[in-house]
Amino acid sequence: MSDPVSTPHPGTTRDASHDLRSGPGIIIVSVYGVLALAATGRSILQIVEYFERAPLSYVLSAFAAVVYLIATVALARGMRRLAWVAISIEMVGVVVVGIASYLVPDAFPDRTVWSQFGNGYGYVPLVLPVIGLWWLARSGRAPHTD
Repeated sequence: MSDPVSTPHPGTTRDASHDLRSGPGIIIVSVYGVLALAATGRSILQIVEYFERAPLSYVLSAFAAVVYLIATVALARGMRRLAWVAISIEMVGVVVVGIASYLVPDAFPDRTVWSQFGNGYGYVPLVLPVIGLWWLARSGRAPHTD
């Protein structure tokens, strides 16, 4: 059994295995952090240098970057509800933008983080929200003891 972890409620403990920042959670947060930095850097460059070429693509890249930043912070700080919202938005975004980028390719003359289901990022944007949501569900809320 793992050591208890302090909780915001005095007199209660949580099992460390239920902490979003333990075990696989550390790797998940790290991957989100790297993707957040990559998407942020790419979107800033695209918007500053090439915005007129593909405004929809670049605005979507910036939106994805914000979602990744929020997900990273939420997971790193154990903000479960915010993480659920951010990662759910990410999942919907990558699926909708991925489908749209194939159905209406003229609307996506340049790639975004989510276009073609994250093809330009090795499909990590498609797989990561599935893993993130799985981790959130698996880690669940631990029972409190008094």
